[in-house]
Amino acid sequence: MSGMEAWYMDESSEDQRLPHRLNPNQPVSREQLQHIGVYYWKLNADIYENDPELQKIREERGYSFMDIITIHPDKLPDYGNKVKMFYEEHLHLDDEIRYILDGSSYFDVRDKDDRWIRLAVSKGDLITLPAGIYHRFTVDETNFTKAMRLFIGEPVWKAYNRPADDFDIRMTYVNSLRSS
Repeated sequence: MSGMEAWYMDESSEDQRLPHRLNPNQPVSREQLQHIGVYYWKLNADIYENDPELQKIREERGYSFMDIITIHPDKLPDYGNKVKMFYEEHLHLDDEIRYILDGSSYFDVRDKDDRWIRLAVSKGDLITLPAGIYHRFTVDETNFTKAMRLFIGEPVWKAYNRPADDFDIRMTYVNSLRSS
């Protein structure tokens, strides 16, 4: 299991589900992602219901809430609009924690210079995006991903589309980048 791959995106407006790699490819390392507050684990998704490793992460980080979403034309009501909505650039006031149980998809995040980095996630990948980071989500060409959504306390699904620079959490996040 090699784990998640990340790279800088091209500027093309072609189908969002395509990889959008630069030519030549510009990979992004785990360390580079950590500098912008994005963290990643590889777990065994086949045992997610009783996985001691997942339990440990949840306990250490206080991820008390959990639900599961399946993103597929047959499984998600109003699929077309939802996929469009997830792909609007936005931020949250809380961390976004996603554990991919099946399938594959992309999370795009902005780096310090406002360039898009694409994270290719697949079964077994658990990622956390920090509160205040601009990001978006899309399915890939398989049009299928099943993900566990984790949350500290009560879930708040509110997304604030860009521009949302006036939020305290955005300013806190931007300031944290300066110090790292």
